[in-house]
Amino acid sequence: MSVPRFIVPGVTYLLTRRCFGRQFLLRPGRKVNQIFEFCLAAAAAKTGCEPHAYCMLSNHYHLVVTDVQGNLPVFMHWFNEYVAKCVNRELGRWESFWAPGSYSQVSLSDEEAVMDKLVYTYTNPVSAGLVRSFKHWPGARSTPEAMGQPARVVERPKGFFREHGPVPQRLQLRLTSPPSLLGRANWRRDLESRIADREAELRSAFDRKGKRFVGRRLVLNQLPTGRPSRVESRRGLNPRVAGRDKWKRIEALRRLKRFICEYRTAWQRFAKGDRLVAFPFGTYAMRVQLRVMCSGP
Repeated sequence: MSVPRFIVPGVTYLLTRRCFGRQFLLRPGRKVNQIFEFCLAAAAAKTGCEPHAYCMLSNHYHLVVTDVQGNLPVFMHWFNEYVAKCVNRELGRWESFWAPGSYSQVSLSDEEAVMDKLVYTYTNPVSAGLVRSFKHWPGARSTPEAMGQPARVVERPKGFFREHGPVPQRLQLRLTSPPSLLGRANWRRDLESRIADREAELRSAFDRKGKRFVGRRLVLNQLPTGRPSRVESRRGLNPRVAGRDKWKRIEALRRLKRFICEYRTAWQRFAKGDRLVAFPFGTYAMRVQLRVMCSGP
């Protein structure tokens, strides 16, 4: 049995999805950037999930999102499906778009974890050796100052969606501030300072090693079928919880472990024919697809 997803309302996540074969299928460009942001706005409007930050690199993306209503699987299904369909249509291809398996879903158990993953998301183009500052990155990306500001309108990209179909002609993309940071004084200034420090640290490390950043021009000239020359490390850890506070992280891991144990026990009873067994709170697929009973929070 695969490990079930633990889906409860109100959790903030770092979400990551990689392209098939590490290809540059999300290579920055006006149309691909528009597709990414329109699909993000559509998925958020459909599910009530609130995006806070995003960065689309050439062969993967990162999102920091709060799942307000417990609809994360629907959000990710819609977003990933239509980004893939629209970009495939733009590139004239039919093959698999995303890497095999599912997306990475890391729940952020405290405000420091949220700050860390925001910094990680913004500075990813720099840590990947692509540009010297995230503000130079030509792909779809957000900025710290965009959080909590009025929504901006994103036009529906031409190509895949029907002209008079059910998908709106334009949508509003609104980036909210992470709930866990709202009570923290000067958190936005702190975030910008951390981003600047992290970028300076990365640039210094590259300079010491004599490495050069790829730069915008070469990024924009890459072929969508290209891929990084560097071999990617394999079989590493795939965390599901992140947190700087040791005890909050331990509690989150215990809650996840307890959910998995209770889920497996309930599933075994269900598989033997017990249709009255109650699955634990946080069960998603079995609740939505088979309408099983679930316990309360």
